[in-house]
Amino acid sequence: MSHLPLPLYGFAAFFMVFWLGTWMVHVIAICYGRYKLHKKSCKLPTEAQPLPGVSILKPLMGVDPNLQHNLETFFTMDYPLYELLFCVEDKEDPAIQLVERLLAKYPLVDAALFVGGSDVGVNPKINNIHPGYMAAKYDFVMISDSGIKMKDDTLLDMVQNMSEKHALVHQMPFTCDRDGFAATFEKVFFGTVQSRIYLSADVLGINCHTGMSCLLRKAVIDQLGGLRAFGCYLAEDFFIARSVTRLGWKMRISNQPALQNSGLCDIGSFQARLIRWAKLRVAMVPTTILLEPLSECMILGAIAAWSASVLFSWDPLVFYLVHVLCWFLSDWLLLSIVQHGSMPFHKFEFVVGWLFRELTGPYLFLHALWNPAIRWRARTYKLHWGGVAYELNSLASDAANDPLAPQPQPAPTLEPAVVNAGTTGDTLICTGAKQRLLVS
Repeated sequence: MSHLPLPLYGFAAFFMVFWLGTWMVHVIAICYGRYKLHKKSCKLPTEAQPLPGVSILKPLMGVDPNLQHNLETFFTMDYPLYELLFCVEDKEDPAIQLVERLLAKYPLVDAALFVGGSDVGVNPKINNIHPGYMAAKYDFVMISDSGIKMKDDTLLDMVQNMSEKHALVHQMPFTCDRDGFAATFEKVFFGTVQSRIYLSADVLGINCHTGMSCLLRKAVIDQLGGLRAFGCYLAEDFFIARSVTRLGWKMRISNQPALQNSGLCDIGSFQARLIRWAKLRVAMVPTTILLEPLSECMILGAIAAWSASVLFSWDPLVFYLVHVLCWFLSDWLLLSIVQHGSMPFHKFEFVVGWLFRELTGPYLFLHALWNPAIRWRARTYKLHWGGVAYELNSLASDAANDPLAPQPQPAPTLEPAVVNAGTTGDTLICTGAKQRLLVS
Protein backbone atom coordinates (compact mmCIF):
# COMPACT_ATOMS: atom_id res chain seq x y z
CA MET A 1 0.00 0.00 0.00
CA SER A 2 3.07 2.25 -0.08
CA HIS A 3 2.07 3.63 -3.50
CA LEU A 4 -0.87 5.53 -2.00
CA PRO A 5 -0.51 9.32 -1.57
CA LEU A 6 0.57 10.42 1.91
CA PRO A 7 -2.60 12.48 2.58
CA LEU A 8 -4.68 9.30 2.34
CA TYR A 9 -2.77 7.85 5.26
CA GLY A 10 -3.58 11.00 7.20
CA PHE A 11 -7.28 10.63 6.44
CA ALA A 12 -7.15 6.94 7.35
CA ALA A 13 -5.48 7.72 10.67
CA PHE A 14 -8.05 10.43 11.44
CA PHE A 15 -11.01 8.17 10.73
CA MET A 16 -9.48 5.34 12.75
CA VAL A 17 -9.09 7.66 15.75
CA PHE A 18 -12.68 8.87 15.25
CA TRP A 19 -13.83 5.25 15.13
CA LEU A 20 -12.04 4.48 18.40
CA GLY A 21 -13.58 7.58 19.97
CA THR A 22 -17.05 6.45 18.93
CA TRP A 23 -16.48 3.12 20.62
CA MET A 24 -15.43 4.96 23.76
CA VAL A 25 -18.87 6.61 23.69
CA HIS A 26 -20.41 3.12 23.59
CA VAL A 27 -18.37 2.03 26.61
CA ILE A 28 -19.14 5.20 28.58
CA ALA A 29 -22.88 4.89 27.91
CA ILE A 30 -23.03 1.23 28.94
CA CYS A 31 -20.98 1.72 32.12
CA TYR A 32 -22.73 4.92 33.18
CA GLY A 33 -26.16 3.52 32.36
CA ARG A 34 -25.43 0.49 34.51
CA TYR A 35 -24.34 2.76 37.36
CA LYS A 36 -26.93 5.54 37.09
CA LEU A 37 -30.24 4.28 35.78
CA HIS A 38 -32.98 2.83 38.00
CA LYS A 39 -30.92 3.38 41.15
CA LYS A 40 -33.04 3.95 44.23
CA SER A 41 -32.07 6.89 46.36
CA CYS A 42 -31.51 6.31 50.06
CA LYS A 43 -31.89 10.00 50.90
CA LEU A 44 -35.10 10.55 52.88
CA PRO A 45 -36.68 13.90 53.79
CA THR A 46 -36.41 15.14 57.33
CA GLU A 47 -38.20 17.81 59.37
CA ALA A 48 -35.17 20.04 58.97
CA GLN A 49 -35.05 19.46 55.21
CA PRO A 50 -38.55 18.65 53.93
CA LEU A 51 -39.23 17.99 50.27
CA PRO A 52 -39.82 21.21 48.30
CA GLY A 53 -43.04 21.98 46.50
CA VAL A 54 -43.14 21.50 42.73
CA SER A 55 -45.33 23.22 40.13
CA ILE A 56 -45.93 20.84 37.21
CA LEU A 57 -46.73 22.38 33.82
CA LYS A 58 -48.65 20.11 31.45
CA PRO A 59 -49.08 21.48 27.91
CA LEU A 60 -51.99 19.76 26.14
CA MET A 61 -53.24 19.77 22.56
CA GLY A 62 -55.79 17.22 21.46
CA VAL A 63 -56.40 13.78 22.92
CA ASP A 64 -55.20 10.26 22.20
CA PRO A 65 -56.24 6.87 23.60
CA ASN A 66 -53.62 6.98 26.38
CA LEU A 67 -53.89 10.63 27.43
CA GLN A 68 -56.30 10.12 30.33
CA HIS A 69 -54.21 7.30 31.79
CA ASN A 70 -51.02 9.34 31.39
CA LEU A 71 -52.48 12.40 33.10
CA GLU A 72 -53.99 10.32 35.87
CA THR A 73 -50.53 9.09 36.89
CA PHE A 74 -49.74 12.69 37.89
CA PHE A 75 -52.71 12.78 40.26
CA THR A 76 -51.57 9.63 42.08
CA MET A 77 -47.86 10.34 42.59
CA ASP A 78 -46.27 9.57 45.94
CA TYR A 79 -45.06 13.11 46.66
CA PRO A 80 -46.28 15.36 49.47
CA LEU A 81 -46.44 18.84 47.89
CA TYR A 82 -47.10 19.68 44.26
CA GLU A 83 -49.58 21.43 41.99
CA LEU A 84 -50.71 20.47 38.50
CA LEU A 85 -51.05 23.29 35.98
CA PHE A 86 -52.76 22.08 32.81
CA CYS A 87 -52.40 24.42 29.84
CA VAL A 88 -54.57 24.30 26.73
CA GLU A 89 -54.29 26.90 23.99
CA ASP A 90 -57.51 26.27 22.03
CA LYS A 91 -60.77 26.85 23.89
CA GLU A 92 -62.43 24.15 21.75
CA ASP A 93 -59.78 21.51 22.48
CA PRO A 94 -61.32 18.20 23.66
CA ALA A 95 -58.48 17.90 26.20
CA ILE A 96 -60.35 20.45 28.32
CA GLN A 97 -63.20 18.07 29.04
CA LEU A 98 -60.79 15.30 29.87
CA VAL A 99 -58.96 17.50 32.37
CA GLU A 100 -62.26 18.58 33.91
CA ARG A 101 -63.20 14.95 34.53
CA LEU A 102 -59.88 14.33 36.27
CA LEU A 103 -60.26 17.46 38.39
CA ALA A 104 -63.64 16.22 39.53
CA LYS A 105 -62.29 12.72 40.20
CA TYR A 106 -59.39 14.00 42.34
CA PRO A 107 -60.79 17.05 44.16
CA LEU A 108 -58.09 17.00 46.85
CA VAL A 109 -55.22 17.40 44.37
CA ASP A 110 -54.10 21.01 43.90
CA ALA A 111 -54.75 21.51 40.19
CA ALA A 112 -55.48 24.32 37.75
CA LEU A 113 -56.58 24.65 34.14
CA PHE A 114 -55.32 27.50 31.96
CA VAL A 115 -57.01 28.09 28.62
CA GLY A 116 -55.96 30.46 25.86
CA GLY A 117 -52.19 30.61 26.17
CA SER A 118 -50.07 33.72 25.60
CA ASP A 119 -48.29 35.25 22.64
CA VAL A 120 -44.68 35.51 23.78
CA GLY A 121 -42.90 34.10 20.72
CA VAL A 122 -43.03 31.57 17.91
CA ASN A 123 -42.69 28.50 20.13
CA PRO A 124 -46.22 27.05 20.55
CA LYS A 125 -45.25 25.09 23.65
CA ILE A 126 -43.91 28.19 25.42
CA ASN A 127 -46.99 30.17 24.37
CA ASN A 128 -49.21 27.44 25.78
CA ILE A 129 -47.55 26.97 29.17
CA HIS A 130 -46.59 30.59 29.84
CA PRO A 131 -49.80 31.44 31.78
CA GLY A 132 -49.27 28.39 33.97
CA TYR A 133 -45.64 29.33 34.54
CA MET A 134 -46.64 32.84 35.63
CA ALA A 135 -49.08 31.37 38.17
CA ALA A 136 -46.67 28.72 39.53
CA LYS A 137 -46.31 29.14 43.28
CA TYR A 138 -43.44 26.79 44.12
CA ASP A 139 -39.68 27.22 43.83
CA PHE A 140 -39.32 24.28 41.46
CA VAL A 141 -41.10 23.96 38.12
CA MET A 142 -41.46 20.74 36.18
CA ILE A 143 -42.29 20.81 32.46
CA SER A 144 -43.81 17.52 31.34
CA ASP A 145 -45.17 16.74 27.89
CA SER A 146 -48.65 15.29 27.50
CA GLY A 147 -47.43 11.83 26.47
CA ILE A 148 -45.36 11.24 29.61
CA LYS A 149 -46.43 8.55 32.08
CA MET A 150 -45.18 8.87 35.66
CA LYS A 151 -44.30 6.20 38.18
CA ASP A 152 -45.28 6.80 41.79
CA ASP A 153 -41.73 7.82 42.77
CA THR A 154 -40.56 9.57 39.57
CA LEU A 155 -40.99 13.11 40.90
CA LEU A 156 -39.28 12.14 44.16
CA ASP A 157 -36.35 10.78 42.17
CA MET A 158 -36.02 14.00 40.16
CA VAL A 159 -36.17 16.20 43.26
CA GLN A 160 -33.55 14.09 45.04
CA ASN A 161 -31.22 14.54 42.07
CA MET A 162 -31.55 18.32 42.41
CA SER A 163 -28.60 19.21 44.64
CA GLU A 164 -27.59 22.72 45.70
CA LYS A 165 -25.33 23.10 42.65
CA HIS A 166 -27.92 21.90 40.12
CA ALA A 167 -30.64 24.01 38.50
CA LEU A 168 -31.86 21.48 35.95
CA VAL A 169 -32.66 17.79 36.25
CA HIS A 170 -34.01 16.08 33.16
CA GLN A 171 -35.14 12.59 32.30
CA MET A 172 -33.57 10.57 29.51
CA PRO A 173 -36.26 9.86 26.87
CA PHE A 174 -37.51 6.29 26.66
CA THR A 175 -40.83 4.57 25.94
CA CYS A 176 -43.41 2.41 27.66
CA ASP A 177 -44.03 -1.14 26.46
CA ARG A 178 -46.57 -1.07 23.63
CA ASP A 179 -47.63 -3.40 20.84
CA GLY A 180 -46.71 -3.15 17.18
CA PHE A 181 -43.58 -2.68 15.08
CA ALA A 182 -43.77 1.11 15.34
CA ALA A 183 -43.54 0.83 19.15
CA THR A 184 -40.60 -1.57 18.77
CA PHE A 185 -38.87 0.87 16.44
CA GLU A 186 -39.34 3.73 18.92
CA LYS A 187 -38.02 1.66 21.81
CA VAL A 188 -34.99 0.57 19.78
CA PHE A 189 -34.20 4.16 18.84
CA PHE A 190 -34.57 5.64 22.32
CA GLY A 191 -32.87 2.68 24.00
CA THR A 192 -29.82 2.64 21.71
CA VAL A 193 -28.96 5.74 19.66
CA GLN A 194 -30.62 8.28 21.93
CA SER A 195 -29.51 6.64 25.18
CA ARG A 196 -25.92 6.29 24.00
CA ILE A 197 -25.65 10.00 23.23
CA TYR A 198 -27.67 11.08 26.28
CA LEU A 199 -25.71 9.06 28.84
CA SER A 200 -22.27 9.89 27.47
CA ALA A 201 -23.19 13.58 27.17
CA ASP A 202 -24.25 13.64 30.82
CA VAL A 203 -20.88 12.17 31.83
CA LEU A 204 -18.90 14.58 29.66
CA GLY A 205 -20.94 17.65 30.60
CA ILE A 206 -22.32 18.21 27.08
CA ASN A 207 -25.72 19.82 26.60
CA CYS A 208 -28.06 17.06 25.43
CA HIS A 209 -31.20 18.20 27.24
CA THR A 210 -34.63 17.34 25.85
CA GLY A 211 -37.50 19.17 27.46
CA MET A 212 -40.14 16.46 27.47
CA SER A 213 -39.67 15.95 31.23
CA CYS A 214 -37.46 18.27 33.26
CA LEU A 215 -37.28 19.93 36.67
CA LEU A 216 -36.07 23.55 36.93
CA ARG A 217 -35.26 26.07 39.63
CA LYS A 218 -37.80 28.79 38.95
CA ALA A 219 -35.61 31.53 40.40
CA VAL A 220 -32.89 30.72 37.88
CA ILE A 221 -35.33 30.77 34.96
CA ASP A 222 -36.74 34.07 36.23
CA GLN A 223 -33.20 35.43 36.38
CA LEU A 224 -32.86 34.55 32.69
CA GLY A 225 -36.06 36.43 31.86
CA GLY A 226 -38.61 33.69 32.44
CA LEU A 227 -39.91 31.26 29.87
CA ARG A 228 -40.84 34.14 27.55
CA ALA A 229 -37.12 34.73 26.97
CA PHE A 230 -36.98 31.39 25.12
CA GLY A 231 -40.13 31.88 23.06
CA CYS A 232 -38.07 32.81 19.97
CA TYR A 233 -36.60 29.29 19.80
CA LEU A 234 -38.28 26.05 18.79
CA ALA A 235 -35.66 24.05 20.71
CA GLU A 236 -36.26 25.93 23.92
CA ASP A 237 -34.93 23.00 25.96
CA PHE A 238 -31.45 23.29 24.43
CA PHE A 239 -31.24 27.04 25.03
CA ILE A 240 -32.64 26.82 28.56
CA ALA A 241 -29.94 24.29 29.43
CA ARG A 242 -27.23 26.38 27.77
CA SER A 243 -28.31 29.53 29.59
CA VAL A 244 -28.51 27.74 32.93
CA THR A 245 -24.99 26.32 32.63
CA ARG A 246 -23.60 29.70 31.53
CA LEU A 247 -24.78 31.10 34.87
CA GLY A 248 -22.57 28.52 36.60
CA TRP A 249 -25.29 26.01 37.48
CA LYS A 250 -25.05 22.33 36.68
CA MET A 251 -27.54 19.91 35.16
CA ARG A 252 -27.86 16.15 35.16
CA ILE A 253 -30.22 13.33 34.34
CA SER A 254 -32.41 11.61 36.88
CA ASN A 255 -32.23 7.92 37.68
CA GLN A 256 -35.49 7.07 35.95
CA PRO A 257 -35.96 7.48 32.19
CA ALA A 258 -38.97 9.41 30.90
CA LEU A 259 -41.70 6.98 29.87
CA GLN A 260 -43.34 8.18 26.66
CA ASN A 261 -46.74 6.57 26.29
CA SER A 262 -48.50 8.19 23.37
CA GLY A 263 -51.61 6.36 22.22
CA LEU A 264 -50.82 7.21 18.59
CA CYS A 265 -47.80 5.28 17.34
CA ASP A 266 -46.87 4.88 13.67
CA ILE A 267 -43.65 4.83 11.67
CA GLY A 268 -44.41 7.87 9.53
CA SER A 269 -45.14 10.30 12.36
CA PHE A 270 -42.14 9.10 14.36
CA GLN A 271 -39.80 9.52 11.40
CA ALA A 272 -41.21 13.01 10.86
CA ARG A 273 -40.37 13.69 14.49
CA LEU A 274 -36.79 12.46 13.97
CA ILE A 275 -36.44 14.65 10.89
CA ARG A 276 -37.66 17.67 12.84
CA TRP A 277 -35.12 17.01 15.59
CA ALA A 278 -32.33 16.68 13.01
CA LYS A 279 -33.26 20.04 11.49
CA LEU A 280 -33.11 21.66 14.91
CA ARG A 281 -29.69 20.13 15.65
CA VAL A 282 -28.27 21.31 12.34
CA ALA A 283 -29.47 24.88 12.95
CA MET A 284 -28.22 24.98 16.56
CA VAL A 285 -24.95 23.07 16.16
CA PRO A 286 -23.75 23.25 12.52
CA THR A 287 -20.95 20.75 13.14
CA THR A 288 -23.76 18.18 13.29
CA ILE A 289 -23.76 18.23 9.48
CA LEU A 290 -20.44 16.35 9.48
CA LEU A 291 -20.33 14.55 12.82
CA GLU A 292 -23.78 12.99 12.85
CA PRO A 293 -23.53 11.02 9.58
CA LEU A 294 -20.03 9.85 10.52
CA SER A 295 -21.35 8.43 13.79
CA GLU A 296 -23.84 6.14 12.03
CA CYS A 297 -22.97 2.46 12.32
CA MET A 298 -23.01 1.57 8.63
CA ILE A 299 -21.21 4.69 7.39
CA LEU A 300 -18.59 4.72 10.13
CA GLY A 301 -18.01 0.99 9.71
CA ALA A 302 -17.33 1.39 5.98
CA ILE A 303 -14.92 4.27 6.53
CA ALA A 304 -13.15 2.49 9.39
CA ALA A 305 -12.85 -0.69 7.30
CA TRP A 306 -11.16 1.30 4.54
CA SER A 307 -8.88 2.96 7.10
CA ALA A 308 -7.90 -0.40 8.58
CA SER A 309 -7.07 -1.74 5.14
CA VAL A 310 -4.89 1.27 4.38
CA LEU A 311 -3.09 1.40 7.72
CA PHE A 312 -2.85 -2.28 8.65
CA SER A 313 -3.68 -4.16 5.43
CA TRP A 314 -6.62 -5.85 7.17
CA ASP A 315 -9.43 -7.41 5.18
CA PRO A 316 -12.03 -4.59 4.96
CA LEU A 317 -15.03 -6.94 4.61
CA VAL A 318 -14.15 -8.92 7.73
CA PHE A 319 -13.46 -5.69 9.63
CA TYR A 320 -16.81 -4.25 8.54
CA LEU A 321 -18.81 -7.33 9.53
CA VAL A 322 -17.13 -7.55 12.94
CA HIS A 323 -17.78 -3.83 13.46
CA VAL A 324 -21.51 -4.21 12.70
CA LEU A 325 -21.82 -7.30 14.90
CA CYS A 326 -20.11 -5.62 17.87
CA TRP A 327 -22.25 -2.49 17.40
CA PHE A 328 -25.39 -4.63 17.34
CA LEU A 329 -24.43 -6.49 20.52
CA SER A 330 -23.49 -3.31 22.38
CA ASP A 331 -26.83 -1.74 21.42
CA TRP A 332 -28.68 -4.81 22.73
CA LEU A 333 -26.75 -4.57 25.99
CA LEU A 334 -27.49 -0.86 26.36
CA LEU A 335 -31.19 -1.36 25.59
CA SER A 336 -31.34 -4.12 28.22
CA ILE A 337 -29.86 -1.72 30.79
CA VAL A 338 -32.31 1.06 29.95
CA GLN A 339 -35.31 -1.31 29.83
CA HIS A 340 -34.40 -2.79 33.23
CA GLY A 341 -36.59 -5.83 32.70
CA SER A 342 -37.83 -8.24 30.08
CA MET A 343 -38.22 -6.94 26.54
CA PRO A 344 -41.76 -6.60 25.15
CA PHE A 345 -40.64 -8.11 21.84
CA HIS A 346 -38.68 -11.10 20.55
CA LYS A 347 -34.99 -10.88 19.63
CA PHE A 348 -35.88 -11.24 15.95
CA GLU A 349 -38.08 -8.15 16.21
CA PHE A 350 -35.14 -6.31 17.74
CA VAL A 351 -32.93 -7.36 14.82
CA VAL A 352 -35.49 -6.06 12.30
CA GLY A 353 -36.06 -2.84 14.26
CA TRP A 354 -32.33 -2.26 14.71
CA LEU A 355 -31.55 -2.80 11.02
CA PHE A 356 -34.44 -0.55 10.03
CA ARG A 357 -33.14 2.21 12.30
CA GLU A 358 -29.54 1.92 11.14
CA LEU A 359 -30.43 1.80 7.44
CA THR A 360 -32.95 4.65 7.51
CA GLY A 361 -31.00 6.95 9.86
CA PRO A 362 -28.70 8.45 7.18
CA TYR A 363 -31.64 8.91 4.78
CA LEU A 364 -33.67 10.80 7.40
CA PHE A 365 -30.71 13.07 8.11
CA LEU A 366 -30.24 13.86 4.41
CA HIS A 367 -33.97 14.55 4.18
CA ALA A 368 -33.60 17.06 7.01
CA LEU A 369 -30.75 18.83 5.19
CA TRP A 370 -32.64 18.89 1.88
CA ASN A 371 -35.72 20.63 3.30
CA PRO A 372 -34.87 22.79 6.33
CA ALA A 373 -38.46 23.97 6.91
CA ILE A 374 -39.86 22.49 10.11
CA ARG A 375 -43.43 21.23 10.25
CA TRP A 376 -44.80 21.13 13.79
CA ARG A 377 -48.44 20.07 14.02
CA ALA A 378 -50.33 22.58 11.83
CA ARG A 379 -47.55 25.16 11.63
CA THR A 380 -44.40 25.52 9.55
CA TYR A 381 -41.20 27.23 10.69
CA LYS A 382 -37.73 28.03 9.42
CA LEU A 383 -34.65 28.55 11.55
CA HIS A 384 -31.81 30.99 11.29
CA TRP A 385 -28.34 29.72 12.11
CA GLY A 386 -28.15 29.69 15.88
CA GLY A 387 -31.68 28.40 16.41
CA VAL A 388 -33.87 31.53 16.27
CA ALA A 389 -37.12 30.55 14.53
CA TYR A 390 -39.79 32.34 12.53
CA GLU A 391 -43.12 31.01 11.34
CA LEU A 392 -43.94 30.56 7.66
CA ASN A 393 -47.59 31.49 7.77
CA SER A 394 -49.55 33.09 4.97
CA LEU A 395 -52.07 34.27 7.54
CA ALA A 396 -49.39 36.36 9.18
CA SER A 397 -48.62 38.17 5.91
CA ASP A 398 -52.34 38.66 5.26
CA ALA A 399 -52.74 40.19 8.69
CA ALA A 400 -49.85 42.54 8.04
CA ASN A 401 -51.59 43.81 4.90
CA ASP A 402 -55.05 43.99 6.46
CA PRO A 403 -55.43 46.75 9.09
CA LEU A 404 -58.67 45.13 10.30
CA ALA A 405 -57.01 41.79 11.03
CA PRO A 406 -56.49 41.00 14.74
CA GLN A 407 -52.95 41.73 15.85
CA PRO A 408 -50.97 39.62 18.35
CA GLN A 409 -51.42 40.81 21.90
CA PRO A 410 -48.72 40.83 24.58
CA ALA A 411 -48.87 38.18 27.25
CA PRO A 412 -51.27 39.26 30.00
CA THR A 413 -50.35 39.43 33.64
CA LEU A 414 -52.21 36.54 35.19
CA GLU A 415 -53.40 36.23 38.73
CA PRO A 416 -54.84 32.92 39.97
CA ALA A 417 -58.57 33.02 40.58
CA VAL A 418 -60.15 30.53 42.92
CA VAL A 419 -63.22 28.77 41.54
CA ASN A 420 -65.41 27.19 44.20
CA ALA A 421 -67.34 23.98 43.62
CA GLY A 422 -70.14 24.61 41.16
CA THR A 423 -68.90 28.04 40.04
CA THR A 424 -69.40 28.72 36.34
CA GLY A 425 -66.75 30.63 34.37
CA ASP A 426 -67.17 32.34 31.00
CA THR A 427 -66.55 29.21 28.97
CA LEU A 428 -65.83 26.37 31.36
CA ILE A 429 -67.30 24.70 34.42
CA CYS A 430 -64.84 23.43 37.00
CA THR A 431 -65.79 21.55 40.18
CA GLY A 432 -63.77 20.33 43.12
CA ALA A 433 -61.68 21.75 45.91
CA LYS A 434 -58.41 23.61 45.37
CA GLN A 435 -58.98 23.99 41.65
CA ARG A 436 -58.24 27.15 39.69
CA LEU A 437 -59.47 28.16 36.26
CA LEU A 438 -57.97 30.87 34.10
CA VAL A 439 -59.30 31.75 30.68
CA SER A 440 -57.25 34.28 28.74
